[in-house]
Amino acid sequence: MSWATTKDNIRLHYEEAGTGTPIVFVHEFAGDWRAWEPQMRHFSRRHRCLTYSARGYLPSEVPKDVKAYSQENAVQDILAVMDAAKIDRAHIVGLSMGGFATLHFGLTAPERALSLTVAGAGYAAEKSTQELMRAKSRATAEQFEKIGAKEMAKTYALGATRVQLQNKSPRGWQEFATQLGEHDSTGAANTMRGVQASRPSIYDFEEQLKRMQVPTLVINGDEDDQCIQPGIFLKKTIPACGLLMLPKTGHTINLEEPDWFNLFLADFIATVEAGRWDVRDPRSLPNH
Repeated sequence: MSWATTKDNIRLHYEEAGTGTPIVFVHEFAGDWRAWEPQMRHFSRRHRCLTYSARGYLPSEVPKDVKAYSQENAVQDILAVMDAAKIDRAHIVGLSMGGFATLHFGLTAPERALSLTVAGAGYAAEKSTQELMRAKSRATAEQFEKIGAKEMAKTYALGATRVQLQNKSPRGWQEFATQLGEHDSTGAANTMRGVQASRPSIYDFEEQLKRMQVPTLVINGDEDDQCIQPGIFLKKTIPACGLLMLPKTGHTINLEEPDWFNLFLADFIATVEAGRWDVRDPRSLPNH
């Protein structure tokens, strides 16, 4: 068990395995450091892999003040883990909340990123429904405080984009749901308010994304409806971006389809390291 300390003195737990070019895995709201186990086992054969619990997620520290939680701090937490592990540059892989953090990492510290894998990032991104989604996030925060994570997990783990995991892998889903129920309720509520309900839309960063040169892979499930259009937007906006859509797949992509996720991620990383993940050939554009 290893520890990193953030600029605002929050202690973060991280674990690592393997040697080679580093990969840092950044978990989603409903996950924690354990959520990347299929990837840690696979990629640590050839890479130095790190997984950590974000602030608010045990065994990392759980700040009581909601002001300690933000999209900016989520990026700084990745940097804190990399600094503690003495990693200068890494492939950054994030799902959902972690996907947003990964995308913002590329905007904030592109010199530290070998590549970005942005999976399942889209919740509350659409301008037309942003305020509705933010209100739902605040309501979810209240429920975590009212009934606790163990009870919340019984319904949250059966959301419209989670049932795909249950249908395909009942044992995998049960493990996911059990781990969600073990989360700190205060940390979950504060994360919902400070990150999920407060982060800006990715559409607000169109001009910055057009200038970002970091090789990027966007991965979405085709039944994760809130992520489909944002994924297409990212594909069309980031110069060196590829888009992968997995069929009959929901939100918990890396657990629901670990074989496909690992296969395409490994190919992406190998292509980047070979210097062949280029910006889009202008001849392929519709108006060429």
